[in-house]
Amino acid sequence: MTEFNLQIQENSDGFANAKGERLSTPLEDATPSLLPLKSTIHCVNTKGDRIDRYLSQELPDLSRSRIQQLIEQGHVQLNDQVCTSKKINVKLGDRITLEIPEVQPLELQAEDIPLDILYEDDQLLILNKPAGLVVHPAPGHPDGTLVNALLAHCPNLPGIGGVQRPGIVHRLDKDTTGAIAIAKTDIAHHHLQAQLKAKTARREYLGIVYGAPKTESGTIDLPIGRHPQDRKKMAVMPVEQGGRVAVTHWKVLERLGNFTLIHFQLETGRTHQIRVHSSKIGHPIVGDPVYSSGHSVGVNLPGQALHAWRLKLQHPLSEELIEVTATPPAHFKKLLEMLKRRTTL
Repeated sequence: MTEFNLQIQENSDGFANAKGERLSTPLEDATPSLLPLKSTIHCVNTKGDRIDRYLSQELPDLSRSRIQQLIEQGHVQLNDQVCTSKKINVKLGDRITLEIPEVQPLELQAEDIPLDILYEDDQLLILNKPAGLVVHPAPGHPDGTLVNALLAHCPNLPGIGGVQRPGIVHRLDKDTTGAIAIAKTDIAHHHLQAQLKAKTARREYLGIVYGAPKTESGTIDLPIGRHPQDRKKMAVMPVEQGGRVAVTHWKVLERLGNFTLIHFQLETGRTHQIRVHSSKIGHPIVGDPVYSSGHSVGVNLPGQALHAWRLKLQHPLSEELIEVTATPPAHFKKLLEMLKRRTTL
C-alpha cells in the first residue's frame, strides 16, 4: 500500500484538503495543480514503471503532463536525489518526494484593451465579452485579460473582490462571448454575489448545438466536478465523488436540420456547465474544442458557439431591475445564417 505524507499549506485563494485539492471559492472550482503540496511516496507496489507513469497512478489529482513538468523543473526527488528525467524506472523500496511550489501572486498591470460596454454607473459595469478574452490572469495567461483591461478603465478597481480577480463576480470561458457583470465597489460585489447565490440573478445564453433534441424544452440536473483523468476538463459525476449541484434549463428556439438553436438558462454556475450538460445529453455545442467532436461546420469559429445573451439582476443600491442584452458576435450570426440557408434548400 502506498504511504502518503502530505504537507498542505494555506493558500491565499482558499484552503487545501487532505488530497491536495483547493477548496472552492465562490468564483472558481478546485485547481489542484496550483497548490503548495508535498508528497512522499514509498514504492511498494511498482512493476518497474517509469517515474512519471507511477506518480500519475498514485496521484490521480495531478495530470501526467503536470507531473512531467514538475520532474523537468527539479521538483521531484528519488531517494533524496533530485530527479529530472521522466524516463527513470522506479523499483520496490524507492522513496519519491514530489513538491508543487507555491504560486506567487501575479502583478496585475493595467492594459488599454477595448471594451464593449453595455451598461455602466458608479457601482456596476456590464460588458459584451469577445471570444478569445480570458477573464482573469492565470498560469499561461499572465496578461491581456479582461481584468487587465478593467484596471485601465476603472482605476479604483484594485482590491474589489480579491487581489487577483478585482471586480469579477462571475466568469465566462475564454471563447464564450456575451454579457458579464463587473462590480466597481465592495458593496456591489457583495450584493451581486448574493444574487447569484440566491439564484435571483438571471443568466440566459444562446447556443447552437449538434443534433435535434426530441423534446422542445427540458432541465438538466446533473452534478459536475473536475474530470478524474483530465484536470483541465469538467465532467458529470455524483456528489459523493466530488460533483457539485448543477442545473441548466433549455428550450428549442429554432430547428436547423441536424443543428438546433437553443436558449439556455443557468440556475447554477459551474465551470463549463452548459458545455458539459449539452455534451452529456448528446447535443454538444458546435465548435466546442473540448466537449464535442469538433467536425467542420463550414464557418471558421474561434471556439464554442455559445453566447451569454441576456443578464437580469438587481442594481446593488437602487435595487431596480437591470436587464441587458448582448448582441451575438459576427461569427455566431454567420453560422446561424448559413445553417438557415442550408435548411431552406
